[in-house]
Amino acid sequence: MEAFWAGLDNLASWPVLIAILIGSVGGLAIGAVPGIGPAIAIAILLPATVFLDDLVSLVLLLGVYGSSMYGGAIPAILINTPGTPVNALTTYDGYAMTRRGEAARGLSLAYAASFFGGCFSILLGLTALMVFGPYLRDLGALFGQRDIFMAAVLGAVLLIAAHRKTMGLAALLFGLGFLIALVGRQTTRQIDRYTFDIEYLYPGFNLIVVIVGIFAISQALFLLTGKDADPPEARIRGGLLRGFGELRKHPVVAFCSAGYGTVMGIIPGVGEFVAQFFSYSTARAISKNPGQFGRGAPDGLIASEASNNAVPAAAMVPLLALGVPGEALTAMMMVVFFDAGIKPGPDIFENNSDFLFSLFIALLLINVLVLMTLLISTRAITRIIYIPNRLLGAFILILAFVGVFSIRNSFTDCMFAAGFGYVGYILRRLDWPLVPVVLGLVLGSIMIDKLTAGAGQIKTVFDIVNRPVAGTLFVVILIVIAVTIITTVRTRRFEH
Repeated sequence: MEAFWAGLDNLASWPVLIAILIGSVGGLAIGAVPGIGPAIAIAILLPATVFLDDLVSLVLLLGVYGSSMYGGAIPAILINTPGTPVNALTTYDGYAMTRRGEAARGLSLAYAASFFGGCFSILLGLTALMVFGPYLRDLGALFGQRDIFMAAVLGAVLLIAAHRKTMGLAALLFGLGFLIALVGRQTTRQIDRYTFDIEYLYPGFNLIVVIVGIFAISQALFLLTGKDADPPEARIRGGLLRGFGELRKHPVVAFCSAGYGTVMGIIPGVGEFVAQFFSYSTARAISKNPGQFGRGAPDGLIASEASNNAVPAAAMVPLLALGVPGEALTAMMMVVFFDAGIKPGPDIFENNSDFLFSLFIALLLINVLVLMTLLISTRAITRIIYIPNRLLGAFILILAFVGVFSIRNSFTDCMFAAGFGYVGYILRRLDWPLVPVVLGLVLGSIMIDKLTAGAGQIKTVFDIVNRPVAGTLFVVILIVIAVTIITTVRTRRFEH
């Protein structure tokens, strides 16, 4: 309990509270604009975190992460265009309600389901920290360099397995990210890797520069080369609180969906899309009117929004417990941990337990603040939907380059960011996923560091897995690979 009160006390400062407010309201606005999304917003904000306190930086990013999916539901319901990719399923039943003249009902139900899913996951995480916190501290003694290396390998395998139809492509892009992580001079042994005697490559590529380029600058180029959308305007009539009353009529769907989101968020490389798929499929299977799904079914909308909003808090678990980010957004947050000198992993429960409570309590405050903001100002937020794409692209491009330059006042960083932005733009044009590249970069850095640090204890290949934790993780990796192969083979046979 001491850690809980210390964590609460950490939040009782004006800079932290202001960061929560800016992150929450800003995340709502960002989510409501199709074409940006939280990954791009966080990429733009990352350079600014270099100059902020570590807790202020993280709650700012958490505010954007935790609130963007609320905002993403607004265009999904009103104009059939998801504000963030994870709001795609919301369009199925949300827009159908709008076409029936029930836009307010769809929004209120989405808000209620999102709030329930978010709070369910956060309270479950807080309870787990309070009950199991003393035992989790002992994990630090069990994890060595090779164990964390194997945990990173497991994250990579789960990431690739999650891209079921494009696993080869995901593996290729993960390898690209890993290759980027290799570039630079290995300081302890003075070994140059892929520097080609170019002085600018000796320090390697800055994580923030790569992330801003691949996500923010590539999206800016994509918007600038596209056409301005002209979506039809939808009118909102009626109150936005009645969704909570309607949510009470579907308790099974709400709890199952929030549960799916929590579990899938904990598993690295899975995230919102798989959680939504299972939630939506389950809701349809247990519904008395499955034919209504896709035509404005309230339980379909609940399944989509409750599951995706349960993921942010759960996705922090593998990052904090193992030091392994499960997806792009937590990978970006890991950069802030690195800059603050905090090492995510088992030791964090011993050294920074109050910090953990601060993050989860901040997430709870973010959900409450977001709900209050939406209930008061939804009609004002909907005006953001209609910002022209090219104006938005120019704005993102300017912010991205200003942010990159501010890190080290380096034009070289801007050139690297532009190069990675062009690579990201090509990937977007090909409709290839960007997340494996970023996770390849982050997880690759972890693998390289841990394997190098533990190299003195490795005489043969089998020494990598001869510890209890590393051996267990290796068995889990083999199981995941076997299950993935069997599932893929069966799916292809069924399709043929």
